[in-house]
Amino acid sequence: MTVGMIKDFHCGYDNFTGISADIVRGLDLQFPDAYVQSEPMARLAQAVKRHLNAAFCCLPYCHTTEGDAMGAKVVYGDAATGPRVREFAYRSLEEVLALPDIDFSRGRIHETLLACRRLHEAGEHVVLNVSGPITILATLVDITVVVRTALKNRALMQKVYARMGDNIFCYMEKAKAYGVDLLAYADPTGGVNILGPRLALHGVEDFTAGFASRMAGLADSGTMILLCPKSALALQGTGRATIREVPLPEPGMRYGEACIAMIGKVGLAAQMCIKNIDYRIKNGLFRELVLNA
Repeated sequence: MTVGMIKDFHCGYDNFTGISADIVRGLDLQFPDAYVQSEPMARLAQAVKRHLNAAFCCLPYCHTTEGDAMGAKVVYGDAATGPRVREFAYRSLEEVLALPDIDFSRGRIHETLLACRRLHEAGEHVVLNVSGPITILATLVDITVVVRTALKNRALMQKVYARMGDNIFCYMEKAKAYGVDLLAYADPTGGVNILGPRLALHGVEDFTAGFASRMAGLADSGTMILLCPKSALALQGTGRATIREVPLPEPGMRYGEACIAMIGKVGLAAQMCIKNIDYRIKNGLFRELVLNA
């Protein structure tokens, strides 16, 4: 196994580009309320769905929700800018490791879960974007601190991975209970293009491989896990997973519609970024990630 086997996926969908005026026109939405309160949050998600002609509603609109629940200093912004980190709340991973577990009963993360429930009860298919550990850490401390610590103290990084993983998994479990049927996991800041080959390999060995197995356990007749292509390629490149192609009901389906059609038939989807709304599976074969024993 060589670290050079981890291929990167160029992602053009992670940066918040704002909510256009066309989306919110006539909705009487106030910002930042639509980012922090469940009722306007759900209405905004439905408006975005209609605007994009998507098959699902998707929440949240940024990668700061989990970090916010861990004390990140987030500015919620407005329709044009969206939530973003103002400054780093902590100086070291030791400080992060000492934090209490996320309280899912309050704050924006709770309101996000409530919004998911509202959408589910309205008959919508719901995608919840869940961030991975490096992406969350980058909202709490400077990414250079993360990289430096990971290079010098792998044992400490393993403890951080374990702690973050437990909180992320709890979030996914709760989201499933609140009606989310598509759990989209992504850790773009943890890609090989940012961490480099050595740390990317450590990330797979110390976290992603085991966490992917935990996530797979959440998949059932009503739930699918959507894996970011960056994570899927890392697992494939290190020999931890392979791809199984599953026939779709019809060729040429858009990825979102295909995911909904394959709920209950596929556990870990690894085809494309769910944010690529118009991506079509022309050959009619849905790519499932199968973890190696």
